[in-house]
Amino acid sequence: MLVQDSPYYCNVINHKIVDIGNLYFFQNYLIAEINEGVNISFENFKESTELILAHFGDNHFGFIGNRVNSYSIVITDAREFNKAFKNLKAYATVTYNLFAENMLEVENHFFDFNKKNFTTLIEAVNWVEEIITSN
Repeated sequence: MLVQDSPYYCNVINHKIVDIGNLYFFQNYLIAEINEGVNISFENFKESTELILAHFGDNHFGFIGNRVNSYSIVITDAREFNKAFKNLKAYATVTYNLFAENMLEVENHFFDFNKKNFTTLIEAVNWVEEIITSN
């Protein structure tokens, strides 16, 4: 969980607790921490989608999936996610074990986003900020 003593916490513009987890909104990106065992579908991500689109509007943004918990994504919904987030320019994931890394290998074949995996949150934030500011 993004704790208050995290170097990023002071820059959080908005923190939303949704059914599937926590969303931390920053100026150009968000950090999502999904609850343990959730199977993310386009349907159960709707509340998050609305919040994301309301926050970023038509602006380019980055998404960081901080995978502190184990969860899965419904791969057959990839097309809907790709259409919904046309202004998503950087999708970073932070994984903390080999199993999570292997799951990403499967997911990467279905999503059109500019994706990259990291083992630390600071690396993910730096990469996302670099991509967003270069566009």
